[in-house]
Amino acid sequence: MPKSFPRSSFASPRAALLAGAAVAASLVLVACGSPGSSQPAGGGDPPAVTGQPAVPTSAPAATPPRATTPGATPPGATTPGATPPNTTKPAGVPSKPVTVPSSAPASGGGAVPAACRSGSLAMTIDPSQANGAAGSTYYPLNFTNRSTKTCEMYGYPGVSFVTAGSGSGKQIGAAAQRSTAFTKLAVRLGPGSSAHAWLKVTVAANYPASACDPVTADWLKVYPPEETDAGYVSQRFSACGSASAPLLTILPVRAGKGAVGVTP
Repeated sequence: MPKSFPRSSFASPRAALLAGAAVAASLVLVACGSPGSSQPAGGGDPPAVTGQPAVPTSAPAATPPRATTPGATPPGATTPGATPPNTTKPAGVPSKPVTVPSSAPASGGGAVPAACRSGSLAMTIDPSQANGAAGSTYYPLNFTNRSTKTCEMYGYPGVSFVTAGSGSGKQIGAAAQRSTAFTKLAVRLGPGSSAHAWLKVTVAANYPASACDPVTADWLKVYPPEETDAGYVSQRFSACGSASAPLLTILPVRAGKGAVGVTP
């Protein structure tokens, strides 16, 4: 008869496997409930994985300074004495350079011609075109360009009575006053062209002899506008030797020769 063994000494393999599974399950439960778990407190879904590497908590290594060429100005630095960038323009300063106009406004395009000079002008009085008024007479003082170049006249001639038609002549009475009743205009004279200015001559007899000091004047001394050299015009007038009895008034120049009924 075979020898019998205790039943407990030969537990079945299935029972052993079940026992091992139970032990493993208990270990898993213990691990899930431990404080060191990565599960957030209070439950919930685990954090989503973004696929990007985690940002380090420590500061990145400092970038070494950029090497500069000896003597070169580092970026952003201002050279001593130089104007800093983005300098604000002072108020009132224009953005373009200012052009100073000539003494006479240009009457057309192109460069402004030089002023007409006495040596290039023929100056005459035309009594045939004189225009009488109460107590005075207007005479056209004509200027003709006898040069080969265009010149310009602007403003008032200077006129006075003189005793001779040269530099030796002495002034008689007061020089002509300027009439401001008309504006000044620039007049260009091509070769052979003319301009004029009306000369008003007051009758000398309008003044008492004691105030006038009557005298006869045979010459006019004439300075074209913007000219310092005079020309002389032969014409006889009754004049006053006293400067306190002015007889002459001059109007600004206009184009062409003076004609009766056209003023100025």
